[in-house]
Amino acid sequence: MITLDKKIVLGSSSPRRKELLRLIVKDFTIKTSNNAENYQSFKPDEIVQEISHNKSKSINILPNELLITADTIVTLDDKILGKPKNEKEAFLMLKALSNRTHYVYTGITLRTIDKIKIFFEVSKVTFYELDEEIINYYIKNYNPFDKAGAYAIQDFAAVFVKEIEGDYYNIMGLPVAKLYWQLRNWR
Repeated sequence: MITLDKKIVLGSSSPRRKELLRLIVKDFTIKTSNNAENYQSFKPDEIVQEISHNKSKSINILPNELLITADTIVTLDDKILGKPKNEKEAFLMLKALSNRTHYVYTGITLRTIDKIKIFFEVSKVTFYELDEEIINYYIKNYNPFDKAGAYAIQDFAAVFVKEIEGDYYNIMGLPVAKLYWQLRNWR
């Protein structure tokens, strides 16, 4: 477990990020950002870092707090697959990911009143070939609409995954190992 001289604050209302942070931090509080996820960058690693930094800047913190903000995106052929707006969009995203390799990027910003650290993690995910039946089953029985790339690796979509290279937890939205070592080395 991480113990710092600062109170840790998670700048996210994501249940997944709360669950993952709890693996390495015993006590933390939540503050959320209403910041729109706008960005100027073009490369996925820069985009997620820019968005996590913008989220961080939009949350007020006290001198005794360390804020953690994050943003995750899925890319396929250098195209960002965001959160699907409807069933058709979810279907098209999952069909595009079928039998292909995609990348999941998460940007993290650690910030106190007088210090900031921004970094990212990337994981490579290869899916099995998905037929229409399994895609439709997933869309009807799970909620792909609040997930980048239209899937959550920790639910039934686990059966889609043929291979992972990198941090599994990064695919869920928080690279636990990298975050742990960044917090442990925080001075």
